[in-house]
Amino acid sequence: MSESSALLRRIRAWLVLFLVCLVLSGITAFPLVTELHLLNSLVDNDWVRRVTEGLDRADADYPFLLYGTDWLAFAHLVIAVFFYGVYRDPVRNIWIVEAGMIACAGVIPLALICGPIRGIPFWWSVIDMSFGVFGVVPLLVLRRMIKRLEALPQRANAALAIP
Repeated sequence: MSESSALLRRIRAWLVLFLVCLVLSGITAFPLVTELHLLNSLVDNDWVRRVTEGLDRADADYPFLLYGTDWLAFAHLVIAVFFYGVYRDPVRNIWIVEAGMIACAGVIPLALICGPIRGIPFWWSVIDMSFGVFGVVPLLVLRRMIKRLEALPQRANAALAIP
């Protein structure tokens, strides 16, 4: 196996890992009420109880508010689709990885600004920020490997792209 094809296999493996995490974090936004009831049965926490109560009320009286979390889940799935371009041609589509890195960085100011405005406890904002911190790790690894692939002789790279 050539260095190019071995590197491409590693890139695709890291990409699949990132996509699985992205899709899982997205689809968990669909059954939010059910998930919070499950979380309440596992932990005894005032904040989790308060959030569950708020979602129960919203679900009973204003279910259209939860439509926003449906769109959040959908957005995760749509973002995942864009990463197919990286799978097809990592060198040409490295910009998708870099855009993902920017999005991960954007999670931190969003949590720090909007969390206090919405009355979110700081420790919960830290949990939210961890998604950006942990999300950027596979993207950094991917970017580094794609740059290495780009530096290899062009003839070898051209044969790797999926038409």
